[in-house]
Amino acid sequence: MHIEQFRDLCLAKKGVTEHFPFNKTTLVFKVMDKMFALTDLLNWEQGLPKVNLKCNPEKALELREQFEGITPGFHMNKKHWNTLIINVADVSDVLVKQLINHSYDLVINGLPKKSQKELQNL
Repeated sequence: MHIEQFRDLCLAKKGVTEHFPFNKTTLVFKVMDKMFALTDLLNWEQGLPKVNLKCNPEKALELREQFEGITPGFHMNKKHWNTLIINVADVSDVLVKQLINHSYDLVINGLPKKSQKELQNL
């Protein structure tokens, strides 16, 4: 997977915006002002792409046990975030897409009903 593919997958979601709130290299994707994905562009440039995605705590543990390329979220709440090492043999593009969807859905489901309705109307 390339950074453009990752970015396109995130931006294809309804209501998603991209930001650089921390520094000039950490790209953050938000829905309704809540983060669901982030990555450091320097890692991609160095050929070691990684992304942080929100994850259900039980599923996060299962994924870390099952996949070598999934670890506790770097610089994040380890209970709710995973780091995916992209292009590692056991982390396929299909899995990355599934986990982007899971992260996005978790954030959406955690929003107040009013915000969920606003998102539906976009």
